[in-house]
Formats: sequence, structure tokens, C-alpha cells
Amino acid sequence: MRGNATRRTAASAALVALVLAAAPPVGAEPRTGSAPPFGTAAAARQGDASWTPPPPRLPRDFRGKGKWIVRDLDITVPFTWEGKNGDSQMTAGGPQYPIWFTNLIHHGTLYTLTYKWPGLDEHPCSRIPGFDLEALNQGLEGSRFVGRETLRRIPQRHVNHWRVGVVFPELPPGNHPRVPLALGDIYVDENDRGTFWQVLQFGVQNLYDPELDEWLVMDTFEHRPGTVTLPLECAQTR
Repeated sequence: MRGNATRRTAASAALVALVLAAAPPVGAEPRTGSAPPFGTAAAARQGDASWTPPPPRLPRDFRGKGKWIVRDLDITVPFTWEGKNGDSQMTAGGPQYPIWFTNLIHHGTLYTLTYKWPGLDEHPCSRIPGFDLEALNQGLEGSRFVGRETLRRIPQRHVNHWRVGVVFPELPPGNHPRVPLALGDIYVDENDRGTFWQVLQFGVQNLYDPELDEWLVMDTFEHRPGTVTLPLECAQTR
């Protein structure tokens, strides 16, 4: 989810669709009849494979660590995703890695700053005002449920798989010209739609990647406040 100001307009669509990282989903396999979320009503639906859970919803406060994966470049770097009071920040890599960038929602504005990327010489901080946690979650409300799956890791994660897409222009069904801008595959805990374990981002927001797809895979995800810091380069663009 990186690029100049023009590219970031499309990138924000994916963050709404996503964000907020293998070829097929990393270790994902379908599951049927898995347990729905907590509660008496949910218990009554036990084993009902046709039941659709509520869509993903990023919480106001959280913190997690994992990996950012760019498979076609054979690059995997450390990744953190944190939220505090509705603001949130993704950070991949660091000065010692071939990839280093941060995306953040800060006081109603979406910022992106790429410090390092193979073949990249420009390093502006781009910003899109009028984008906040509410806008992100409204976008996630339009996710389509794919199914219940198991991510085969240590430990295994039982997840609900969702997909969101952005197509331009928005036209009715039928034979109309359309351009797919962004696609997001989101894997949230089957018992908690606010716990994100894996996200695929594919589309124009990934223009720096030759294959246009990047993954984030979380190893931990805790529901307690994290740290969100607006970089100086982005503060100077306000």
C-alpha cells in the first residue's frame, strides 16, 4: 500500500478493502461445520455451514506482530500493526531490511511513507484526508464471506475468510467495461471478528511489487492499546 499521492487514492481503496501477507493463502484449508462465535444464538447454529458470521471490524485498540511477505521478490520482513484510540499504524521492515515502510491512520488522515523498496528512489509521505477507523470499518462491512478455514501454523488458527474488492467504475451487472483496482483477502479469528490473523493485498496499491500482491501474517494480536507515531516527514505535509 505505497505510492505517490495519485497512487495512494487507489491504495486507500485497498485499505478500506483490507487494511491494514504466499501464493495461495498461507497454510489455509477449508473447514465445514466449525463452531460459530459465542452466545446462545450462536450455539443454536452449531454445525450450520450456511450461517454467515459478521464481517471483520478493526478495533480501536490493539497490538500485534508478524511478517510482511513479498513472495515474488523473495522478501520477508518483520511487521507490526498497532492501534490506539481509533488511530492505527502498520510498519514493515526497518533500516536494516530491503523493505521499510509505514502506513497509518492518524487523526482522520491516511498517511503512507516508504523509506526503502527495491528500485525506489522517491520517498514522499503521501496523505489522504477524511479517512479514519469508521471509514475503514464501513468498507469492511461490504466484505463477502468466503468460508471457514484453518491456517496451518503453530498454533493453528481457525478463521473466517472474507474478500473485498474495488472495481472502477461502479456499474450495474451486465456487459460493462470495468477495471479491478484492488482486492483484499482477510482472515479473522472465527470467534472474534476484531482479531486479524492474515491479509492479502492485491492491486494497484501494490505498484512497487512486480506481481502486485503482498501479504501480512500475524503471529500475535492482542486487544490492548498499541503505539501510533506520525513520522516527522508526514507531520511536515499537513
